[in-house]
Amino acid sequence: MTTGPRNPFLADSENPIAHGRCDQQDNTALAGPRPNGGRALGEDEIQHVWLGPGHFGSLISSPYPDGRRVIWSNGRQQIAKLDYDTLAVLATHTVEGQTVTPRGELEADVAGLDARHGDEALQHAAGLAMRYLTGLDGVYALLDMDHTMFLGRRTSVVAYGEAVPGDRASAIVERARWPKPDRVEGSFVGVNITHDGRLVLSTDHGWLVCLERDFSSYEAIQVPGAAEQAAAHCARMEAERGNTAYGWVRTSMCTDDEGGIYISSVDHTHRVVWTGERLSTDPADGAWSAEYRNGAGTGSGTTPSLMGFGDDEDRFVVIGDGDDVVNITLLWRDEIPEDWEQLPNAPSRRIAGIGPADMGDSDLPTIQTEQSITVSGYGAMTVNNEPASTPDWLPERGARMLSFFLGHDPAYTPHGLHKYEWDPEARSLREAWVNTEVSSPNSVPYVSRGSDLVYTCGVRDGKWTIEAVDWSTGESAGWWVVGDSRFNSLGAGIGIDDDGRILYGNIFGKTRLLVR
Repeated sequence: MTTGPRNPFLADSENPIAHGRCDQQDNTALAGPRPNGGRALGEDEIQHVWLGPGHFGSLISSPYPDGRRVIWSNGRQQIAKLDYDTLAVLATHTVEGQTVTPRGELEADVAGLDARHGDEALQHAAGLAMRYLTGLDGVYALLDMDHTMFLGRRTSVVAYGEAVPGDRASAIVERARWPKPDRVEGSFVGVNITHDGRLVLSTDHGWLVCLERDFSSYEAIQVPGAAEQAAAHCARMEAERGNTAYGWVRTSMCTDDEGGIYISSVDHTHRVVWTGERLSTDPADGAWSAEYRNGAGTGSGTTPSLMGFGDDEDRFVVIGDGDDVVNITLLWRDEIPEDWEQLPNAPSRRIAGIGPADMGDSDLPTIQTEQSITVSGYGAMTVNNEPASTPDWLPERGARMLSFFLGHDPAYTPHGLHKYEWDPEARSLREAWVNTEVSSPNSVPYVSRGSDLVYTCGVRDGKWTIEAVDWSTGESAGWWVVGDSRFNSLGAGIGIDDDGRILYGNIFGKTRLLVR
């Protein structure tokens, strides 16, 4: 079995949750489009809608009684519901405490990214980052079988639904809000769902909450080490970096169909178990914690992904670690094989493989990624998010802004995709390929197993593109030039909708490619 089973409590679609499924692999069995070389797309080949900042994900609903679907999108300023076929806005709901930026201002902000250069462009990008991304919350969300979207705000869990249940064109309403109890410290970060239908949420201070979807009851537990380390780490990161993006827990989590919840803290990955009645960190229930490499000190920036599902398959959880040059790291998901010997330079015997994502340059001093490791079969791939150059005066914490807002500028455009593959016969993680031609400044790539392609948002000649790379060989299969900075993914993932079309969030909206 290549992937985890569908969760019956999620919407019946290809993308009911960030990263596609509870296993967070970022792949689909559907066949996606295949380019014939590289070319610019015409206006009739692109659907685009302006929505505002922070619309990273595209949650596709189950079919309604009339057979049609909608797309839910949670943004910084508003929640939006779109017609699945046309991307027409059916309804919006302004987020509490936010003001919706007029489209004209958004268009001017995007035009400024393309028109400015040098320090002037940097100042413009920094202003956009401060204005639209500082204090961003509710990034991770899911859509359930009942057309309810759940997400974690900083101090509460919110359920959004339709004013008229079953009417896909009706207004968006806040159905319920669950305030975080005082004993649960920190701000909500990630969200997933167990296979018996309970929400699972994490906080940056290392708490896990398992919550009934009607908010009637909950269980909560601290991840091992949180009580001793989390508060001090978060305070130190805020003082050093000026924000809370580097919490003790930085990312979301994945879940399996056996009660396993996989989450990374600043230097450990943990398996916490939902027994059906309680959350457990007891090894007797199958829970474990394992240290990973963390030379940079800020921990993993990737949501864990699962690899291997069949009874005859090796089974792992996959992360990008916290070293200066990030390593694709595989950890044994179940019991560690009795004859397994701890790998050299591995801080835990549970680590099954360490693959440096150096993009083929062993002398590379640093490369980090904020993108979840893309997993399909026994393959695991990451991208280069390090800008090609950084002005001497720019603080280290500002370097990521160059790839996110100005990745189209040749001075900053990073290049490189690096894939490793587990060899079950040799029981080792081996390099599969490196591609240094293709750029992926900030996007989360996505695999079409049906086409054996991995897609990402890239750049060519200063224009944003969708790139297609052969998943087996790493060779470029072609690309589509989409256009100016309105098509910058800005950290969003590429997705495949239920009809095999590429759909992704971008800087102030959403885009679909009408190509085959």
